[in-house]
Amino acid sequence: MTDRLYGYMDWPRIEAVVYGEENCPREILGRQEIKNDVLIQCFFPNAKGVKVDSKKSGRKYEMERADEAGFYAVLLPAKEVSSYEFIVEGEDGKKRRYGDAYRFPSQFTEKEEEMFRQGVYYRAYERLGAHPMVVDRVRGVYFAVWAPNALRVSVVGDFNQWDGRVHPMQKSPSTGLHELFIPRLKPGELYKFEIRMLNGSMFLKTDPYANGRERTPGMASVVEKVSGYRWGDQAWMKKRKSQAGKAAPLSIGQVDLAQMARAEDGSFLTYKELADQVAAYAMEGGYTHVELPPVMEYGDEAGPYATSGYYAPTSRFGKPEDLQYFVDHLHQKQVGVLMDWTPVHFPREDEGLSMLDGTCLYERSQDGAGTHPIWGTLLFDMASPHVRNFLISNVFYWLECYHLDGLRLDDVDAMLYLDYGREPGQWTPNMFGGNEDLDAVEFIKHMASAVRKKHPDVLLIAQEDGYWPDLTGPVDDTHMGFHYKWNNGWTHGFLDYIRGERQSRTAHHDELTASMLYAYCEDFILTLDDRDIVTVERFLESLPGEDDREKQDDLKVALGYFFTHPGKKYLAPWGSLPEGVGAYIKGLNRFYREHPALWEQDGDPAGFEWIQQMEAGDNILAYMRRDRQKKDVLLIICNFSGEKQEEYKVGVPYYGKYKEIFNSDAAAFGGSGVVNPRAKTCRKAEWDGRPYRLTVKLPAWGIAVFAYQPM
Repeated sequence: MTDRLYGYMDWPRIEAVVYGEENCPREILGRQEIKNDVLIQCFFPNAKGVKVDSKKSGRKYEMERADEAGFYAVLLPAKEVSSYEFIVEGEDGKKRRYGDAYRFPSQFTEKEEEMFRQGVYYRAYERLGAHPMVVDRVRGVYFAVWAPNALRVSVVGDFNQWDGRVHPMQKSPSTGLHELFIPRLKPGELYKFEIRMLNGSMFLKTDPYANGRERTPGMASVVEKVSGYRWGDQAWMKKRKSQAGKAAPLSIGQVDLAQMARAEDGSFLTYKELADQVAAYAMEGGYTHVELPPVMEYGDEAGPYATSGYYAPTSRFGKPEDLQYFVDHLHQKQVGVLMDWTPVHFPREDEGLSMLDGTCLYERSQDGAGTHPIWGTLLFDMASPHVRNFLISNVFYWLECYHLDGLRLDDVDAMLYLDYGREPGQWTPNMFGGNEDLDAVEFIKHMASAVRKKHPDVLLIAQEDGYWPDLTGPVDDTHMGFHYKWNNGWTHGFLDYIRGERQSRTAHHDELTASMLYAYCEDFILTLDDRDIVTVERFLESLPGEDDREKQDDLKVALGYFFTHPGKKYLAPWGSLPEGVGAYIKGLNRFYREHPALWEQDGDPAGFEWIQQMEAGDNILAYMRRDRQKKDVLLIICNFSGEKQEEYKVGVPYYGKYKEIFNSDAAAFGGSGVVNPRAKTCRKAEWDGRPYRLTVKLPAWGIAVFAYQPM
């Protein structure tokens, strides 16, 4: 080695590279300008020789070995090496080409780094993770990860023999971000981050922002390209914007891809193969939307609600572009796509989010409050602006990269209450002495505000079993910003009533009617999901009754009440149903969508009126639904008893004719035909506190709906 070259060498930094302790490698590796010359240094462990191939001149320059471990250097004229590659001779004698990862600058702007520090970098997914891109006309992959307490972070994979000394990342001391562009890498590469602590300990971690990941037990991240898909759902997206708001039908069918996706040989169908199947299910059933469990990567044993790869669509069903096709296909079939999302907690995995840089980074500190008391999972640290970046950016990622129409936040009560699942003495009150998690409240408002501003046409839905007030409504001092909340109170009361012994229904009549006492304090979705009923088929089996016919009739009146009660709809999968029951559910969904009276004023008391809810002995409910213009006015009568009514008298507020337009006992639904074939004219006779009286037939365990026609 020449004295001149030797004099330019920074031997302590070279030793840091060789021993894997360097966290600012651009200051030592790559191209360093020195007066009129350029010093190029690189590290290729155990290489027999390295040359610099100048793209400008075409000349190749032999590099000198500065350290036996594989550190090489050469001093060249600056004009010769503006662009270059390395030619490396390995121990096997083969020569391979490599780009120089250290001649490319950071892809973060100062503004982006400042937004990240403040926790308002809503599109952090565009920089963090692994992104195929072109930098200075060179193709490669840009990597970035947040690990502020790590001494050094490296990208490792097959491309560098999983040796953390080869590709140490550049650390920003102000943000704790580590980033690096590696030339010549392509989508499909497996990688992890090797993290070294100040105490010398090292461990591997998957990429929190990875767009792809191996299925368990493998935990390697996968370089995937998410941008570039050619969407064909422009008409849907335009329609979605014009129909945003609550004065529209919303009937959601629950879809579990894992259950639908098994082929005959036991393998999984792909997102593309599932697209037609799910679209047919939704279209035949009359649903406006389908809702999927989390499709982010998860462990086989834990299940999809134990999300571990928040930015990685599960590879069980294909690649990101396959999921994009799935959503695109449903949109073109006029079906919206919602997804469940788990911002509450994440699983303990040695190579996952937990203790990412050797400290509690994404999770709360391990003082007992950082662990979910029921599931043993780790709770996100909502006070951290960087965790808020991670989660809010994740929302934007799914809305923007996959065109999802909304998210349902799972277990919101586990976020909001400090004492959720805890005994006295196991939790610490907030600064005001209450049990509210103020950091979680602020996060939800922050997230909802950002989403409502950027994507006002998507839905945010809360699944919360407690009594937190004002979850729905635009974000302000009290309201949290959700568009809808699951009405679990309705579900529990309804199921207790309908599954109870029939002879005791009179005593539980108020369980059917109590929901209207609070129906307008939130914007609700009525739910009969798989956690409540498993499937409609299993629900049918759970009902009381002496034979299948009685059970089927009971199911029909139950679902009739479900679809005509104020609130949007969410229904579990059908399963295998008797022909008449299957036709009935489809008919109910179509009927619901066709009548604005059933959805246009869901959040306004003017859209609903009790006619008869006090006669518990008859087990009959009568009420009216109406649209804003009163052009669609419906009288609905639900008979939860086994007694057929030949001449049931009901009061009505308007004089005119009432024509039956839906009956659960119709022949098309496998019924016995206790229907009202001709329109009925009411009489001027007070009944049920109304000035007019109508006399109709009612089937046992049945529902009849009449449309008002003024005279």
